[in-house]
Amino acid sequence: MKKIEAIIKPFKLDDVRQALNDIGIQGMTITEVKGYGRQKGHKEIYRGAEYLVDFMPKIKLEIVVPADRAREVIDTVRSAANTGKIGDGKIFVIPLEGVIRVRTGEADNEAI
Repeated sequence: MKKIEAIIKPFKLDDVRQALNDIGIQGMTITEVKGYGRQKGHKEIYRGAEYLVDFMPKIKLEIVVPADRAREVIDTVRSAANTGKIGDGKIFVIPLEGVIRVRTGEADNEAI
């Protein structure tokens, strides 16, 4: 099993979610996060005062899939989240030792 963590722009969430539903991926966890990389934030003016916004709002998706579906999910997220501009995000792939569904006790692929 693999855990795929993707950091994407907030306005791309619906596109990514729909693309994942289209390939049969239904379960995911979504968190609103803030961060920066090469994008490095920007300056804004509020009530006449200029200030630096260091951390940009992002969405973090966490998706657990069987190892044989990981590449398909990665490619789907990448294509749906891509705008071609700086700050599109990152995808992290993490090996996962196990999963247990709390309600039933099912384990591993049955619990996904």
